[in-house]
Amino acid sequence: SQLAGGIVYRYNISPRWAIKADFLFGKVAGSDKLTNGGYERNLSFFSPITEFSVVGELNFLKLYNSVGKNHFAPYIFAGATIFSFNPKAQHPNGTVYELQSFGTEGQGLEGMPKKYSLTHFAIPFGIGLRVNLGQYVCLGAEWGFRYTFTDYLDDVSGCYYDNDLLREQRGDIIADMADRSPELLDGDGNALPRHQAGEQRGNSTTHDMYSFAGVNLTVKFGNADRTCDLKKPKKRY
Repeated sequence: SQLAGGIVYRYNISPRWAIKADFLFGKVAGSDKLTNGGYERNLSFFSPITEFSVVGELNFLKLYNSVGKNHFAPYIFAGATIFSFNPKAQHPNGTVYELQSFGTEGQGLEGMPKKYSLTHFAIPFGIGLRVNLGQYVCLGAEWGFRYTFTDYLDDVSGCYYDNDLLREQRGDIIADMADRSPELLDGDGNALPRHQAGEQRGNSTTHDMYSFAGVNLTVKFGNADRTCDLKKPKKRY
């Protein structure tokens, strides 16, 4: 988990429904050294994420900011997201490299798929809780998942490319970053062998997911005659 932040605009359609737009930014990171069963692969990454989402919210209880009415409501939400990412990793020489440009699984070479895009769509969905603190201020907390349409959030998806060919065509650093097992030693102090071409590197049958969790503070502004209960002032003639 990493720190995140952003801004939000919400339009209350009724006491039950609202539309919300989010602009959020954060970072995800992971390492095989911290997982069970993946240590010998020895891959790691971190990636900034910037996203823009539009979602619909459904309150389980009617929510008002009028005096004497309910000020509390849990809710669910779903919508659409466009986001950008850029997986990176640190080489043993201490330099941080952007992995997408490397084509660590052979992307862009003859007979291989092109390099993946760093901008994708996702489906956001989750749960939240809102409390109106008086007429103008609302405090909320929510946890939302993003089901993405990419499997390269961590630059890992398919199979190992022939490391010798990768080294020949793209150089030592890219080949080193594609297969980092030799950085580890076995029980006899020998470097672990490189993986063979075609061995599984990731799981291309599933897409990646990420999530945002946090608290938000919103302030009501705009037409003072409009409230969350949609009681419009009557026309007078």
